[in-house]
Amino acid sequence: MRQGYQKKKESVEWVLPREFNLEVTELTGALREGLTAVGLKAAMVIAQQMLAAEVDAIAGAKGKHQVERRATRHGHQGGYAVLTGRKVKLQRPRVRTQDGKEVELRNYRGLQQGELLDEAAFERMLYGVASRHYGVVDGGLPEELDGYGTSKSAVSARFARATGELLQQFLRRPIEARMLVVYVDAIFLGSHAILVALGVDEAGRKQVLGIREGSTENTAVTAALLADLAARGLHARQGLLFVIDGSKAIAAAVAQVFGDHALVQRCQVHKRRNLVEHLPKREQGWVNLRLSTAWAQTDVVRARQDLEMLAKELEVHYPGAAASLREGLEQTLTVQQLGLPVQLRRGLRTTNAIEAANSQFRATVRRVSRFTTGEQALRWVAVAALRIEPRFYRIAGYRYLPLLAQALELHASRLEDATVRAS
Repeated sequence: MRQGYQKKKESVEWVLPREFNLEVTELTGALREGLTAVGLKAAMVIAQQMLAAEVDAIAGAKGKHQVERRATRHGHQGGYAVLTGRKVKLQRPRVRTQDGKEVELRNYRGLQQGELLDEAAFERMLYGVASRHYGVVDGGLPEELDGYGTSKSAVSARFARATGELLQQFLRRPIEARMLVVYVDAIFLGSHAILVALGVDEAGRKQVLGIREGSTENTAVTAALLADLAARGLHARQGLLFVIDGSKAIAAAVAQVFGDHALVQRCQVHKRRNLVEHLPKREQGWVNLRLSTAWAQTDVVRARQDLEMLAKELEVHYPGAAASLREGLEQTLTVQQLGLPVQLRRGLRTTNAIEAANSQFRATVRRVSRFTTGEQALRWVAVAALRIEPRFYRIAGYRYLPLLAQALELHASRLEDATVRAS
């Protein structure tokens, strides 16, 4: 099973026979139904031999008189074992002490544990098997075996339980590595907006730091998410760069939780898109060219002058476009202000990194037709995050991240010096 889903299992000390015996005649009927049925039938035979071995260990060999016998056989009772991801009915032996107390069979407890069934349901639903079809893809049982526990409601309940536990583990994960960059964006699942924070550490590795459910990307929801990240280890003492879309609410929440130590880079793609929506199509070409030229400048002063000149030219005929450009203009130049090389700026001037992650989240949940609760949406995003995290590429230009770390530390030290002088 994929890394990240580690449900705690009860430790069972198995009582095993000296050897297992599989007679071909026991498997003859299953042979007609394929290798899967043969394997399941063999597993059932072995399970019965394990139960018999434990009974012998407790009550002695059957048919042999033992003076010091402390327990006796007490017939059989209907039960089940979890085999190949489903519950299979079996007759379990019973043992009682001389004073009539039931003896628990450790082997039966181990065979009855449902972790394997939960994991099978988890994996198959994660890879796109609808709960109503689970029993079909699970394969048939040999004619002589009777199974259950793969109905739509049973599988859905096990999946909800497994992913609910996974969600809690995910939300409590400590943030141990130093993060240099945090991307923040929302993914919409039905009527639920799930705010996602994607971190980049000093080596360029990406990690989904946290998620939060809310109806919109408002300041309260974002601030709650960021406060939780801070409680779990995210800090801006040495400086921290946030890359966001054009949301004023997210920018306000960053300032509220991390103060001036956190810098904000507005996504240039979002800014471009919002600006050109105020222009007729005939005007969009030259404006796009001017934007690209300004944002490609190495000199931040020159880049700012170019953008301000463009806003002035637009002001007469397209005041809406000019206002859009001026709103948050300085935050579109943060990576240039930090003096970062172009190889690294490419990955930090847009929210493409987190939008690519959100696209993978959507691919994971594509077969969910309706999200009835925010908790359900959170469970699916947590599952998707843990599934795709190991496949994340490092951020573009990651070899230049030490330069970003130095620039952020310089920013933080200047703030501290200013505070000392003010005091």
